Amino acid sequence: MDQEKVDTDYDVIVLGTGITECILSGLLSVDGKKVLHIDKQDHYGGESASVTLSQLYSKFKQNPPSKEDREGKFGKDRDWNVDLIPKFLMANGELTNILVHTDVTRYVDFKQVSGSYVFKQGKIYKVPANEVEAISSPLMGIFEKRRMKKFLEWISSYKEDDVPSHQGLDLDQNTMDEVYYKFGLGNSTKEFIGHSMALWTNDDYLQQPARPSYERILLYCQSVARYGKSPYLYPLYGLGELPQGFARLSAIYGGTYMLDTPIDEVVYADDGKFEAVKTKLGTFKAPVVIADPTYFPQKCKSTGQRVIRAICILNHPVPGTSSADSLQIIIPQSQVERKNDIYIAIVSDAHNVCSKGHYLAIISTIIETDKPHVELEPAFKILGPIEEKFMGIAELFEPKEDGFKDNVYLSRSYDASSHFETMTDDVKDIYFRVTGHPLVLKQRKDPEQE
Repeated sequence: MDQEKVDTDYDVIVLGTGITECILSGLLSVDGKKVLHIDKQDHYGGESASVTLSQLYSKFKQNPPSKEDREGKFGKDRDWNVDLIPKFLMANGELTNILVHTDVTRYVDFKQVSGSYVFKQGKIYKVPANEVEAISSPLMGIFEKRRMKKFLEWISSYKEDDVPSHQGLDLDQNTMDEVYYKFGLGNSTKEFIGHSMALWTNDDYLQQPARPSYERILLYCQSVARYGKSPYLYPLYGLGELPQGFARLSAIYGGTYMLDTPIDEVVYADDGKFEAVKTKLGTFKAPVVIADPTYFPQKCKSTGQRVIRAICILNHPVPGTSSADSLQIIIPQSQVERKNDIYIAIVSDAHNVCSKGHYLAIISTIIETDKPHVELEPAFKILGPIEEKFMGIAELFEPKEDGFKDNVYLSRSYDASSHFETMTDDVKDIYFRVTGHPLVLKQRKDPEQE
């Protein structure tokens, strides 16, 4: 990059190219802000990158196999795009809305995830995607199905300003447990709804007001209704495509990108506010900086949670899933005597993330003991024989402050959840703090019009 041509003054500097940071730089560029986006690493994606198999080996294994051995077993390196942090998109979720609003859908192709499964008493069952599947599902007895149907009808017909549709329930006063009680739902159905549809990772939600659960279940149902099989979408070539799509968007609107550029020093003004960053390419100024926790470790604190993720390579589909090319399996905490659910995301060569005939299964959960690897045993059992396994543990960080004092706005670490809703909440929250107004997304067209 020719030093003379690089501007030194910007409206916003963004550090790190994780999905959160890239979405923000894209949105702010579209808003007409002049954005400089820097990453100390030489590739996009930060903590949420997609990597090749050789990168995976060098990241997780002391003595990786030779190139010949690796390619003999797993095929060409370039056929592999393995997510370090696996998540699916909800078809009707906020990230999908942001992708449509910003037109990033032009650069990234999505494929539907074939199914959503839940673990119960040692077996996995498909989460019913519609009324017909619900009626034939072995997850519930005949009377329970009827009650579940009434509950789902209440969810879909609930209107804020139509009091009779509330059926005497107040989403802000009644707890979710009280809602379940009203519909007479049994424990296993409550577990199934709370963990497989509302996607709560533990049972704390039962004693909290029902509104967030109602919204999550509605999102799940609407996402399933959109395309059928499951509520989830996943990008071809892996999640690493998302940061790059937003980076492209930012560039179209005049954003500047610098990869492989470590930050030598952060400069603050006399009043303690952010002023500039010094790099090998020079000093760049802006009134505001947005960054991931790795750039300002002293301004972050641990959430007290650590996530373990195991990336498993299989050469067969997961048993009991009708050879699905992609799926999610949720192991609810109570089924394995834990406090937090275990998630398994499975994708395959159908998504251009591994070589022909292979499947990637990525397990994640919040660590609860001092033997985290043992905590994943129930998931390994479900998968059957595993060809190769990579394990990593990540501590979760969040900013200590809201950024108003020093104009340093930091994102949160990516949690163990199986989808992007918490990450998009973080995006909207940072966007609001930086701009002073909420993120308003354009109305979405029907797929037919798109």
